[in-house]
Amino acid sequence: MEELQKLILTQGEVVNEEIIKVDSFINHQVDPTLMEKVGKKFAEQFKDRKITKVATIESSGIAPALMTAKELDVPLIILKKEPSRYLNSNLYQTEVYSFTHQKNYELTVSQKYISENDHILLIDDFLADGEAAIGAIRLFHKAHATVAGVGVLINKEFQPGEKKLNEQGIDVVSLVKIKSLKDKTIVFD
Repeated sequence: MEELQKLILTQGEVVNEEIIKVDSFINHQVDPTLMEKVGKKFAEQFKDRKITKVATIESSGIAPALMTAKELDVPLIILKKEPSRYLNSNLYQTEVYSFTHQKNYELTVSQKYISENDHILLIDDFLADGEAAIGAIRLFHKAHATVAGVGVLINKEFQPGEKKLNEQGIDVVSLVKIKSLKDKTIVFD
C-alpha cells in the first residue's frame, strides 16, 4: 500500500534494527482516513473467506480491525491482554510473549463471543516475531473456530512471524513489508 509506505518513510522513526515507531499515524495518534482505506483493502483481500468476525489484540490493532469489520459488516472481537476483574470466568486464555515489551502477558477472550461456527480474520498493526498472532490463533482453536487469515499493516519480514504463521497453514496479507531497518534505513520489500 503506497500511501502507508510514504507515511512510514516520512513519519516513521527507526529506533534500532528491530523497532520502528509509527505512533503519529497508527499507534498513539490514529489517521482515520488511512484506517478507512486499510479496512477497505483488507476487506477486499479477504472478501471470499466467509468471515463471521474480525479480531484484534488490544490496543494498536483496534483502529484497522474496526474499519475492516465495518467493511465486511461483521462484529469486531477485541482480545484482552489482562483478564477483567469482573469477567474472569468462561474465558479462553493463553500466555503470550510480547516482543515489543519483552514480557509475557495473559491473552483472553470471553467464550460467549467465539464459537465453532466462526471464521475469524485477525488484524494487527505489526507482524514481527509472530507470538501475538500465534497466541490469538490458539484462542480461536480453543473455541474450535476457523482462522480465515491474518492481515497486518506492517510486516517486519526480517523477523520470523510470517514464516511461523505460514508453517501453521495461516495465510498472511501484509499491506507493507519491511525487509530491513539496518543503519536506521527503512528498506521495503
